[in-house]
Amino acid sequence: MMSNIAEELAGSFETDVLPVLMDYTRIECLSPSFDAEWEAHGEIGRAASLLAQWCASRSVAGAAIEIVALPGRTPVLFAQVPGDPARGTTLIYGHLDKQPPLGDWRPGLSAFEPVRDGDRLYGRGTADDGYATFAAFSALEALERHGVARGPVLVLIEASEESGSPDLEAYLDLLAARIGSPGLVICLDSGCATYDRLWVTTSLRGVLVGTLSVSVLHEGVHSGHAGGIVPSSFRISRELLSRIEDERDGTILPPELHAEVPPHRRAQIREVAELFGELAAGVFPTVEGLVLTGRDAAARLEAGTWGPCLEVTGAAGLPEVKAGGNVLRPSTTLKLSLRLPPNLDAEKAADALRGLLLAEPPSGAHVEIEWEQPGQGWDSPQSAPWLEEVLGRASLEHFGAPPAGLGLGGSIPFMASLGARFPRCQFLATGVLGPESNAHGPNEFLHLPTAVRVTAVVADVLAAAP
Repeated sequence: MMSNIAEELAGSFETDVLPVLMDYTRIECLSPSFDAEWEAHGEIGRAASLLAQWCASRSVAGAAIEIVALPGRTPVLFAQVPGDPARGTTLIYGHLDKQPPLGDWRPGLSAFEPVRDGDRLYGRGTADDGYATFAAFSALEALERHGVARGPVLVLIEASEESGSPDLEAYLDLLAARIGSPGLVICLDSGCATYDRLWVTTSLRGVLVGTLSVSVLHEGVHSGHAGGIVPSSFRISRELLSRIEDERDGTILPPELHAEVPPHRRAQIREVAELFGELAAGVFPTVEGLVLTGRDAAARLEAGTWGPCLEVTGAAGLPEVKAGGNVLRPSTTLKLSLRLPPNLDAEKAADALRGLLLAEPPSGAHVEIEWEQPGQGWDSPQSAPWLEEVLGRASLEHFGAPPAGLGLGGSIPFMASLGARFPRCQFLATGVLGPESNAHGPNEFLHLPTAVRVTAVVADVLAAAP
């Protein structure tokens, strides 16, 4: 279609995108789960305004760009771009909220100061998911420049995804008449197992995030006086976690948290594992000698995309090591993150776990569990022949290799929401979160050539969408 589009986009990324993307990186627009005072701090609004202004500056005829804000909810950036009314509407999704720094970054890097190092742009939110807005409008502008026809396009950039998208449904309801019934949804918040081809996300796990609190005292007391008499809140917390997980190997115990892997997904996992080996399951900065779970790459890949797992992502009631005294602490609070199989009902899983954790509190301790909005998993419907054809061609043209499909272990609640609302819609979930990109952790980076190539693929798909 446009043989030189990738070269053009690489140039426009350097001159038009990178300076503004770097400005976005400097904004500490933490998701509401990590900044309860987000509205007063104004960083989310600042990021939305920056992105809206950049979109408005692009040469995309008729684009109507606005920031929509409901009281008490994070805003969304919503753009309507007219196109051939005889063709279906495409909705492009991304998000602008960020995770916190989450640990020390390597020397010379920090979360909110962008650093360019060759093909990598380091900084929080560069890849997850700051690039998405720029990719959407860069693709639209490239089509406009070449005079290529397309259908109407909507761009929706939310600001609560990293908190499980608690505000999303309200905006989908508010904008329902304007969204209509899209024929295609493109989600740019996903990832890739390698940077050498287009990776299409075929499934996403669900997620439960909650706070488990165990209280045994009204105030701390000397451990020499109370130790051995008053039960430890930390021990009771461990006992409660053992109701969920076998601490020896991480196996999730409640059957309500498991689901069957569809045969075609298991076959896909085996095929990808045979082609890419350990790369398919991910490359991680493990310590020397660490033994990964699973007998081989296929088993690890299945566990990481269709299996449930538990992680304690935060804690309260525990002082810093240097401040720890001989005190039997009054309480322990743990933040839990449970990944769920894509086809498991997240609401039912939350109810089942609540009952499991609150039943018969050990030693009569006061136990509380508070779940955030459960994030439903997603299993992609079969792609239409036209979409498979254009993705195959675009991956070969822009990456030099055929596309590959793979489930991801992360969660994007938007996909499940749209899948439920538009069961006949086609979906393309892809992204730039590849090896070592480390979204949510320290040293997050955007692989710039992949961002350019994904943008070129989006342009091809928009041009081909019926």
